[in-house]
Amino acid sequence: MATKEKIQEEVDLLEQLSKNFEIVLFNDDYNTFDHVIETLVKVCKHDSLQAEQCAILVHHTGKCGVKTGSYDELEPMCTQLLDAGLSAEIN
Repeated sequence: MATKEKIQEEVDLLEQLSKNFEIVLFNDDYNTFDHVIETLVKVCKHDSLQAEQCAILVHHTGKCGVKTGSYDELEPMCTQLLDAGLSAEIN
Protein backbone atom coordinates (compact mmCIF):
# COMPACT_ATOMS: atom_id res chain seq x y z
CA MET A 1 0.00 0.00 0.00
CA ALA A 2 1.39 3.37 -1.00
CA THR A 3 1.90 6.02 1.65
CA LYS A 4 -0.49 8.38 -0.15
CA GLU A 5 -3.29 5.78 -0.06
CA LYS A 6 -2.69 5.07 3.63
CA ILE A 7 -2.83 8.78 4.51
CA GLN A 8 -6.04 9.19 2.50
CA GLU A 9 -7.62 6.25 4.34
CA GLU A 10 -6.67 7.81 7.69
CA VAL A 11 -8.15 11.17 6.63
CA ASP A 12 -11.36 9.46 5.47
CA LEU A 13 -11.64 7.65 8.81
CA LEU A 14 -11.08 10.83 10.83
CA GLU A 15 -13.73 12.65 8.79
CA GLN A 16 -16.22 9.88 9.52
CA LEU A 17 -15.41 9.88 13.23
CA SER A 18 -15.68 13.65 13.58
CA LYS A 19 -18.81 13.96 11.43
CA ASN A 20 -21.72 15.65 13.14
CA PHE A 21 -24.89 13.66 13.23
CA GLU A 22 -28.41 14.92 13.85
CA ILE A 23 -31.41 13.58 15.72
CA VAL A 24 -34.46 14.06 13.52
CA LEU A 25 -37.85 14.05 15.24
CA PHE A 26 -40.87 13.01 13.18
CA ASN A 27 -44.53 13.95 13.43
CA ASP A 28 -47.08 11.44 14.68
CA ASP A 29 -50.75 11.43 15.55
CA TYR A 30 -50.30 10.21 19.12
CA ASN A 31 -48.17 12.57 21.18
CA THR A 32 -49.38 15.89 22.52
CA PHE A 33 -47.46 19.12 22.10
CA ASP A 34 -46.91 19.20 25.87
CA HIS A 35 -45.40 15.71 25.89
CA VAL A 36 -43.08 16.51 22.98
CA ILE A 37 -41.99 19.79 24.57
CA GLU A 38 -41.41 18.24 28.01
CA THR A 39 -39.43 15.38 26.47
CA LEU A 40 -37.21 17.70 24.41
CA VAL A 41 -36.49 19.80 27.50
CA LYS A 42 -35.65 16.72 29.57
CA VAL A 43 -33.71 14.69 27.00
CA CYS A 44 -32.13 17.25 24.66
CA LYS A 45 -31.74 20.01 27.27
CA HIS A 46 -33.74 22.48 25.19
CA ASP A 47 -35.20 25.53 26.87
CA SER A 48 -38.98 25.63 26.70
CA LEU A 49 -39.10 28.09 23.77
CA GLN A 50 -36.69 26.02 21.66
CA ALA A 51 -38.64 22.83 22.43
CA GLU A 52 -41.93 24.53 21.52
CA GLN A 53 -40.50 25.78 18.22
CA CYS A 54 -39.26 22.28 17.38
CA ALA A 55 -42.67 20.80 18.19
CA ILE A 56 -44.36 23.34 15.91
CA LEU A 57 -41.92 22.62 13.08
CA VAL A 58 -42.47 18.88 13.46
CA HIS A 59 -46.23 19.39 13.38
CA HIS A 60 -46.21 21.58 10.26
CA THR A 61 -43.35 20.08 8.22
CA GLY A 62 -43.39 16.47 9.39
CA LYS A 63 -39.90 16.49 10.87
CA CYS A 64 -37.27 18.64 12.53
CA GLY A 65 -33.62 18.28 13.47
CA VAL A 66 -33.60 18.65 17.24
CA LYS A 67 -29.98 17.98 18.23
CA THR A 68 -26.58 17.70 16.54
CA GLY A 69 -23.39 16.12 17.78
CA SER A 70 -21.34 12.97 17.64
CA TYR A 71 -23.08 9.64 17.22
CA ASP A 72 -21.93 8.51 20.66
CA GLU A 73 -23.45 11.63 22.24
CA LEU A 74 -26.75 11.39 20.35
CA GLU A 75 -27.43 7.65 20.55
CA PRO A 76 -28.57 7.60 24.20
CA MET A 77 -30.68 10.74 23.63
CA CYS A 78 -32.39 9.19 20.62
CA THR A 79 -33.07 6.04 22.64
CA GLN A 80 -34.69 8.15 25.38
CA LEU A 81 -36.87 9.93 22.81
CA LEU A 82 -37.96 6.57 21.40
CA ASP A 83 -38.61 5.21 24.90
CA ALA A 84 -40.83 8.24 25.51
CA GLY A 85 -42.94 7.24 22.51
CA LEU A 86 -41.59 9.79 20.04
CA SER A 87 -40.48 8.95 16.50
CA ALA A 88 -36.84 9.85 15.97
CA GLU A 89 -33.72 8.71 14.18
CA ILE A 90 -30.08 9.70 13.87
CA ASN A 91 -28.93 10.91 10.45
